[in-house]
Parts: sequence; structure tokens; C-alpha cells
Amino acid sequence: MKRILRIFAVVVILTALSAPSAQAGNDERRGTAGASELLVNPWTRSTGWGGVNIANVRGLEAMFNNAAGLAFVGNVEVAYANTMLYGGRSGLTSGATINTFGIGIRVFDAGVLGAYVMSMGFGDIDVTKYENPEITNGTFSPSYMNINVAYAHSFTRSIHGGAVIKLVTESTDNVSASGFGIDAGIQYVTGEFDQLKFGISLKNWGPSMSYGGTGLSLQMINTAGNNFTVETRSAEMELPTCLNIGLSYDFLFEKWDQCLTVAASFTSNAFLRDNYTLGFEYSLLKMFQLRAGYIFQPGMFSDSDRATAVNGICAGASVDIPLSKKEGNNTGITVNYSYQSATPLKGTHSIGASFRF
Repeated sequence: MKRILRIFAVVVILTALSAPSAQAGNDERRGTAGASELLVNPWTRSTGWGGVNIANVRGLEAMFNNAAGLAFVGNVEVAYANTMLYGGRSGLTSGATINTFGIGIRVFDAGVLGAYVMSMGFGDIDVTKYENPEITNGTFSPSYMNINVAYAHSFTRSIHGGAVIKLVTESTDNVSASGFGIDAGIQYVTGEFDQLKFGISLKNWGPSMSYGGTGLSLQMINTAGNNFTVETRSAEMELPTCLNIGLSYDFLFEKWDQCLTVAASFTSNAFLRDNYTLGFEYSLLKMFQLRAGYIFQPGMFSDSDRATAVNGICAGASVDIPLSKKEGNNTGITVNYSYQSATPLKGTHSIGASFRF
């Protein structure tokens, strides 16, 4: 088992060092990656404090931040989340609506298998031509979908690892692209009461993808009056690889089972500026949680130099409802809500629920 752990750790570290994330924060590469939806966290609980929980994320939602946390699923966990990105389809910023469904099942004493599907829709968009942009000719509906399959394993009581294989598809009525990527992560837990946690994860490592379809062809007429088709080629796009490093510490208070968790994380982006996140979560009676976080990115306070809208303040809350009084039985329902600011766009609201049994 120790040998397997060493191999897994070496693979994650070497992959992280050799990946494009080694050139993270390079402004010359900003905006050149594809499948940017892979950087959007679709899960409600972790977005409540900016995804800072790289080290201490637990359960099904861990498949996005750090797959190692999937190892903490009890028997079976099912979750759903709905996110109104930048105000949703009805927002003034023409945002997207994201629906996410996932399931995690313990298949071995120390192993958990999980899967989730994220679907992003933009509603109906008018078809226009550059000659007459004010005249519409029907509508089209772009859609993004990511299918993720993960496995996590507890090597020891303190060390956990996990990996995700993801299929990415983007499509309109006549143009589409597809690709796949791999995530891998490790979590380390220590302390008398497991209060200190460290995590590292590499996300979206994989081959480039490109678009294809009839939408990239043009019908033309040559000087002789003959019709012919000209097909343009789409440039290849790399996946938005990033490396996440996180640390968290739990301050435990015996009265009313209180816990204050302070967490920090650093995200090294290959095609965006780096992110620095700080957050905290307060838990009462192991049933009620409040959390908040702040995402900092260089240039975020300048209208002319801001790179992304996902920065600033975020907050959320959860209610855990136990469904069994038996000691050690984790059966229950959790309801989550989160809000993320998105300057200068409208904020992102997310609501979700999970069922454990």
C-alpha cells in the first residue's frame, strides 16, 4: 500500500511540474485556452467560500476541487445543484444556467467511485449576419456538457488520493468540439483531532481540442459561375490547466459542537492570472454552517486590467438534517446556498442539496 501511495504522489507531482501550469499567470497566454467552463465550480457548498477548501473538501463535491476528498463518502451520496451564472438566462448580462447531478458510491473499504454531469445552457440566441446585425434569422442554443468519472482511495488514515477522467463537449446546431482531461489530487490530514489539513490538485490536464462541423464551411461562386465549398479549419485549443494548493485548520470548541475552520489556497493558472483565496467556515451543532471567502487576482480592481469576473466576496450557508438517530449512521439531507460576486457583471447564485445514506 505504501508503494502505491508513493507512485501516486510521484505521478501527481511530476505531472504538475511538467504541465502547462508551470507557465502560470502568463498574460501573453490569457484567453487562448478552450473549454473555460472547466474552471466554473458547479457545486454550491464549495462556492460559498470561493473553492478555498482544496485541503478539506469532503464528499461528492470534492470531484471538482480535489478528487481526494471523494474518499470521505460514507456509503452512497447523491447531490444536485442549480447555478444561475452572472444572473442566469434572465439576467441583463445573458448569463448561463448550470445544472449538475452526481453520485458517489463506496465500492471498497478504502475506495469510492463517483460520477457527475454538468450541463450549461445559454437559452435561445438570435442568429444575425454581419451585413445586417439588427435583422434576426431564427435562433440557436449553445450547450456545454462535462461528464466526470472519479475514483478516490484512502491509503492511510491521514493520506487520501483521487483522480478524475472528464469528457468535454461544446456544441451549437452546426459546430461542435469535444475533448477529455484528467484531474488528480492528494490530501493529507494530521493533528490530534485531524484539525490540520493540506491538499494539492492538478486540474484539466489533457490534449488540445478543436471545433468542426458544417458551420465552418462557406458556399461560394467562382468567376466562372461554378459553386464550390470552402471549409475553414479551427485552431487547436489547450485545456485551462491549473494547479491548486490549499491549507486549512479547524479550531474546535466543545460547547455546542462548534468548529471554526480557516482555509487558504493558491491557484496557479496556465492561461489566466493566479488566484489567492482566503475563507472561513463556522459550524454549530454539526447541523448549521456559515461560510465566506475572498478571491484575489492581480488587476481585479482596475476596469481596464481586470482579467475575469470571478473574484471578490463570496458567501454561503448549509443546513444538515440527520435522518437517523443511530450513532455512526450518517444518513441525512443537506441543503446549501451560495452567492459569488462577479464585478462588473451580476452576481452568481447557487442552490443545491445532497442526500447521504
